[in-house]
Amino acid sequence: MYNHAPPGYECFVCKAVAGDAGDNVVVTDNEHAVAFVSRRVWANGPGHVLVTPKTHYENLYDLEDHAGLDIHRLTRTMAIALKQAFHCDGTSTRQHNEPAGNQDLWHLHVHVFPRFEGDDLYGSWYRDSTLEERLDFAAKLQAVL
Repeated sequence: MYNHAPPGYECFVCKAVAGDAGDNVVVTDNEHAVAFVSRRVWANGPGHVLVTPKTHYENLYDLEDHAGLDIHRLTRTMAIALKQAFHCDGTSTRQHNEPAGNQDLWHLHVHVFPRFEGDDLYGSWYRDSTLEERLDFAAKLQAVL
C-alpha cells in the first residue's frame, strides 16, 4: 500500500539481513529488527543509528504489529545505549513515509539520534561517514549493550 520504490530497487537492508552487509555496520538486532550505524553524520553530532525491520516493509503503512513492537524495543535500546556511550543530553527519533514525508530509503527505518544542547540537528547539514567512523561508533554502542 502506498509504495514508491522504483522498479528494480535493490534494498541494502534486505541484502544485509541476508548476510551481505557490505560496508554497512550492524550494531545489534533482535528477532524482527536490526540496528545499523547510519552513513550520515549531522554536523554537530557523532553519528546516529537506523533501526529497521528484518523483513522488507517499505513504510509504516505496510508494517505488521509484531515487527513494529520489536522495532520499538530496539529503538528504545539504542536510545539508552546512545545516552550511556556518548553521554548525550537527550535523544530524538524520526521516521519518514513516502517522498512527501522525506523518505529516501525504501525500507522502513527509524532514525535514533544522540542530542546535545545547541546541536541544531534539524537545521544542520550532514556528511557521509567513513567505514572506520562507523565501526568506531558501533564499538562504543556495543560496549554498553
